[in-house]
This record gives sequence, structure tokens and C-alpha cells, in this order.
Amino acid sequence: MNTHELQLHQQRLLIRSTELRLQMRGHLQSLERPAAIADQVKTSLLWLYQHPQWPAGVLALLLILKPRRALAWTGRLWWLWKSARRLRYWRGALLAYLGQR
Repeated sequence: MNTHELQLHQQRLLIRSTELRLQMRGHLQSLERPAAIADQVKTSLLWLYQHPQWPAGVLALLLILKPRRALAWTGRLWWLWKSARRLRYWRGALLAYLGQR
């Protein structure tokens, strides 16, 4: 290959790189909204974890005003809490397994 062919090849590679970069930007923009929602959910859950008195207060108020509904929601929330702990354990086990590979 002579110098002219190398320069032409380099230019083609740069053009292809730019095209791929623009395609990737388009794909990532479609993930922007779901990522923002996931961040908001994560932030909300972190806030609830740091301020447990609020959900407990709401549950106590619900228990006073509507005892049957409160008991039903207590069961659902208990199931959700146990499921979240189980998922956290499975995630840790999976990450540990993948880290060993």
C-alpha cells in the first residue's frame, strides 16, 4: 500500500467511526427516558429506606382508619420486602459468580 491508499483507508475508517458513533447516540437516546425513570425509582427507594417513619406512619394511619385494608396492604408490603431482599441476595450471588469467571 502506498501513502495515498493509506490516507484513503484512514479517511474511510474515520467516516465509518463517525457513522457508528451517531448510530450509538441514537440508540442511547432511546434509553434516556427509561434510565431517568429507573434513577427516580432508585432515589425514591433510597429516601424511603433513610426515612422509614413515613411509610410506618402511613401504615399506622391506614390501620386506624381502615383496618381490613391495612392488613391486606401489610401482607402485600411484607411480600414485597421479602422479595426485594431475595432479589438482592440473588444479585449478589450472581455478581460473585460472574466475578470468579
